[in-house]
Amino acid sequence: MTDARSDELAAHLDRVRARVEAACVAAGREPSTVTLIVVSKTWPADDVRRLAGLGVRDFGENRDQEAAPKAAATSDLDLRWHFVGQLQTNKAASVARYADLVHSVDRESLVTALERGATKAARRLGCLIEVDLTDGATGRGGASPADVSGLAQLIADSDHLDLRGVMGVAPLAGEAEDQRAVSARAFERLSEISRRLREEYPDADLVSAGMSEDLEEAVRAGATHLRVGSAVLGTRPPLG
Repeated sequence: MTDARSDELAAHLDRVRARVEAACVAAGREPSTVTLIVVSKTWPADDVRRLAGLGVRDFGENRDQEAAPKAAATSDLDLRWHFVGQLQTNKAASVARYADLVHSVDRESLVTALERGATKAARRLGCLIEVDLTDGATGRGGASPADVSGLAQLIADSDHLDLRGVMGVAPLAGEAEDQRAVSARAFERLSEISRRLREEYPDADLVSAGMSEDLEEAVRAGATHLRVGSAVLGTRPPLG
């Protein structure tokens, strides 16, 4: 699919890839160690197809009611779907049918629901533990750092779930704070939580952190997966 929108996306994607590469060079990392996930929420499946034509294979969504039909509409493509939003337990069975990696596992009831859904779908499902980096201040979701170990054990003991690592969202900066500095501190904290988790579960080596505004700070802190939406797709249309 080649049109004006494809050209626009290609230009945006080139800029984001250049930012990722520059951040990796500055951090002494190989760009191949970082996976760019394009978060396609509110954008049509046609944009997913355009980006797939530009070499993007990883896409993120945060609402099952949008993600499920979009994944079905692009099932002929070799894509990896990442569920990155807060997930209700009653949507877990649906998500388990198409997602390759759920980034937002934050409570025991969700682990149980995902295991049930993955079992019914007869497939394995990767899980990241979402960690609350705000100490409960914003209500964004995520498990308390103190609860990570217990959730990790529950996932690791599941028959159809794979513990793959951690995810975090940086808190919003206050009026007198710099957002990049706030993000940097949050991602360093997430990196330390990841390090401790890997001591017990060496294969849980993924760190999902960083979005359009703070991907450089995430790369510096060791993120393996970046969740980038607006920097690639543009300003989001309003939800219908």
